Amino acid sequence: MPLAIIRYPHPILRYKTKPINKINQNIRDIVEEMFELMYTADGVGLAASQVGLPYRLCVLNISGKRGNTEDEFVLINPVIKRRKGRIEDTEGCLSFPDIHVPVIRSTEIEIESIALSGVSQNLKWKAFPARAAQHEIDHLNGVTMIDRLNETELLTISDELDAMETEFNSNRRLGFIPTDEEIMKQLEKLETEQR
Repeated sequence: MPLAIIRYPHPILRYKTKPINKINQNIRDIVEEMFELMYTADGVGLAASQVGLPYRLCVLNISGKRGNTEDEFVLINPVIKRRKGRIEDTEGCLSFPDIHVPVIRSTEIEIESIALSGVSQNLKWKAFPARAAQHEIDHLNGVTMIDRLNETELLTISDELDAMETEFNSNRRLGFIPTDEEIMKQLEKLETEQR
C-alpha cells in the first residue's frame, strides 16, 4: 500500500519508533517513497512515523530542492550526542499543514546515525539543518512541534487544531482511520517484520 503523510491528531504521531536492525530492499524502497512524498509536499524532512511506520528513520534535504542529492540525508537510528546554544525560529510541519509556530531549538547539534549504505555517520550541523534534524528526530520520539509550545502559543492555533481533530474524528467514524487498537497491532506487525 502506498505511503501517505499522516496528519495530527493521528496516534502514531505520539509513537516512539523502534530501531532498524537490518537495511534491506524494503527499507531502501521506503526511503525512496518518503523522499518523493516529502518533495511533493514541499517539505525538507519527513520521519517514518509521519507515514505510519514504526521505524527510527527519517529523510532530509537541507536545501529543500529536489535534485540536490548532495543535500539529501537518510538518518537511521539517529541519536543527538551533543547540543549547543538555543534559538527560537518559526517551524512548519507536513503533519500540521498551514500551521507555523515559534519553536526553541539548539543552534548546533552532533548526530550519530547510520546511512542508507549501512555505514555509521557522524553529522555536525548548525542553523537550519540542525533545526530540521531536531524536528524530525522529535517525531521519532513521539514529540511534535506543538509539544514545544507554551499555552499562549497553543491558543493562537487552537482553531486550526480543533478543525484537524474534527476531520480526524469524522474520518474515523466513517471507517477511513482504524481504531487505536488496530493501529497498534499493525505497528507491532511491522516491527516484527523488521527484526
